[in-house]
Amino acid sequence: MEATSDYWRGVYYRLQPHLNLMLVNPAHLKGIRGRKTDPNDAAFLARAGASGMVMASFVPGRDIRELRDLTRRRTELVRAAGWEAQRLEKELEDTGMKLSAVLSDITGASGRAILEALTRGERDPALLADLTKGRARNKIPALIEALDGEFTDHHAFMVRHYLDEIDRWKRIIATFDARSAQLLADRAQDMTVLQTIPGIGRLGAEIIIAETGGDMAQFASAHHLASWIGVCPSQNESAGVSKSGRTRPGNSNLKRLLGVAAMVAVRNKDSYLGVFFRRLAARRGGKRALVAVMHKLTIAIWHVLHDHAPYRDLGADHFTRRDPERAMRRMLKEANSLGLTIRFEPISA
Repeated sequence: MEATSDYWRGVYYRLQPHLNLMLVNPAHLKGIRGRKTDPNDAAFLARAGASGMVMASFVPGRDIRELRDLTRRRTELVRAAGWEAQRLEKELEDTGMKLSAVLSDITGASGRAILEALTRGERDPALLADLTKGRARNKIPALIEALDGEFTDHHAFMVRHYLDEIDRWKRIIATFDARSAQLLADRAQDMTVLQTIPGIGRLGAEIIIAETGGDMAQFASAHHLASWIGVCPSQNESAGVSKSGRTRPGNSNLKRLLGVAAMVAVRNKDSYLGVFFRRLAARRGGKRALVAVMHKLTIAIWHVLHDHAPYRDLGADHFTRRDPERAMRRMLKEANSLGLTIRFEPISA
């Protein structure tokens, strides 16, 4: 039978304990053109399933499905809180105050203290700027200039409303975090080893377990997991001609998480991923190099969950140790381009 959207769930979950069911991606199974009727489609699907022409998609168990609902909804809640912060910033633009030009987060500790004082009636820019905390106090002269605007009672009412909305979203997010912690109480080891991967924190580990189930038996190898997520090049060749190899569609939630984790991981220039990114970006560009780092992170996730062992960084000198002669040729080539020559001699103990 065919189903659109999520209407397959009611039938699948009810019959799964009693029958051997398969959920199939429609892109992997297309009917014959010119014979398109619902009875013909049902017969074609039955023949394809009986002959082994289809592959079943991954459907996690109930506990993972509940955790997946929590993590996906939490992402939506965080996005909603971000929208309220954007509306708050737009309201401040109406006052002529450029608080966001000085503070990177106007809802942080310093920005929140200033906004709370504004809603209480304080208008002196010097006194408002003096409410900042931490490193933001170094920006007091710039804040005094940025807080020079016309803040009316109507602006105070709207700012109070946006701050209350942000607080409300944060309280709801906290309840989701508590519920997720309850469901992950028996997966402490997986959570710990996942957080050893560069760029993966507690929330990232929760999303990985929720989307993959935490059991790598569903994926034959790390490359199968990368293909399922959609962070590997596609294969499109015909008549000996290779066409576009853009990444295929996959799990958008994990792909978004891996993109953020990759941007965090490459900031460490003394790590294997940082060196790998710079080497590849010089030849293929930053975007392709970032996707390649996402692929590396996917491989690390599979091995970490499969072996139940923490992540081990190969080191910034991995490529040099792997092929020292190539590194010497590169240094010699750079020296020759400067009109110099160098000689390599081993260092005695």
